[in-house]
Amino acid sequence: MKVVGFVGSPREGSNTGIMVEEILNGASEAGAETELLNLSKMDIAPCKACMHCKENNGECGTSDDMQIAYAKIREADAFVLGSPVYMWQMSAQAKLFTDRLFANFKTGFEEKYGQKDMALVFSQNNPDENMFKEYFYYTRNMFDFLGYNVVDMLTSTENRIPGEVKNKKEVMDRARKIGRELAKG
Repeated sequence: MKVVGFVGSPREGSNTGIMVEEILNGASEAGAETELLNLSKMDIAPCKACMHCKENNGECGTSDDMQIAYAKIREADAFVLGSPVYMWQMSAQAKLFTDRLFANFKTGFEEKYGQKDMALVFSQNNPDENMFKEYFYYTRNMFDFLGYNVVDMLTSTENRIPGEVKNKKEVMDRARKIGRELAKG
């Protein structure tokens, strides 16, 4: 069992990163091999809508670090995508990654590599836990539509300062639980 985490926050020590790491800690405790990648440190270009992937069994025609991400997802049993809320939606780093997953859509990915379980993580500064709820569920539905099995979604509010989430026991406990769920497959 392998679970890979992708962090879409550009901040060092970000709340998003901490939450994704805690999910991976839970997966590791349950026996899974884990790996963490920070999308802001990767060179990922926007999707060009060239349709190369549709004509080449899901192989993206853009040669950049997304090729690393594709390989990690293929090798994994599950993955986590975390993003802070920027301008009422996911960060640019997370959006580039998400858009490029189009290469796996309706190209035989599931038949070759199996349906991948995943979890979504969102961190926000706004104290209203319902403020971005519609967007979070829209994102979950989009990943379901793309063929991923969204096992759970973790959100945390009032995270202005990097590292604040470490003091939120309920969030950290829930993150570990999600990790254990992902590791069960």
